Amino acid sequence: MNKETIFFYFYMKLNTMKISIGNDHAGPDYKDAIVAVLQAAGYEIKNHGTNTTDSVDYPDFIHPVAKEVSTGETALGIIICGSGNGAAMTANKYKKIRAALCWNKELVVLARQHNNANILSLPARFLSIPQAIAMVEAFINTEFEGGRHQGRIDKIPCR
Repeated sequence: MNKETIFFYFYMKLNTMKISIGNDHAGPDYKDAIVAVLQAAGYEIKNHGTNTTDSVDYPDFIHPVAKEVSTGETALGIIICGSGNGAAMTANKYKKIRAALCWNKELVVLARQHNNANILSLPARFLSIPQAIAMVEAFINTEFEGGRHQGRIDKIPCR
């Protein structure tokens, strides 16, 4: 384990929260790897994803995640599908949800800092598992900057 990974585990143990995760048939291996890392760090995970690569309909596995995050039952969500698009579109139908489709760590950091994203949508067919884990680490460890960004977020819901 490198120094950054050890720090990540230490940080997460001090900041335990509930996290929902959901995936379609493109993401069971990603989900399993992410859940293993998060559980090892002491997070409570609510798993709504499929465990097989048999074809399923992604909304069936994304709606429970978005519902839990939108009601505050869980603090954050992670959703995984082939492109990440369908999962993000589904989650963003919920009030209070700001699901960010990201394909690199830099986008994850900006989504948290500027948009206070509360669900991370991962495109399994375009990422390696180590990349996805690094992105989840960035998602959890990056804080919202507030300030001018809060005013912009306040304008997102339709009036």
